[in-house]
Amino acid sequence: MKLKKRKLKFAAIFGLCWFAVLVLLVDGVLGFQRVVERVGSWAVVEVALWLLVLVPTAAVYGWTRDGK
Repeated sequence: MKLKKRKLKFAAIFGLCWFAVLVLLVDGVLGFQRVVERVGSWAVVEVALWLLVLVPTAAVYGWTRDGK
């Protein structure tokens, strides 16, 4: 699989912005410890947060047109 620079750039920008929004939401608004107490497992919360960043970023990479 050959990575396209334009697609990678858009996916990276989206991933960074989405990561910042999730950090603001979880650390600032909800409180990480409160989320862990509700779910019951620190590892489950961490994996869910990583998947919430990686899956949409991969989707943006897949949907972005190459332009050639």
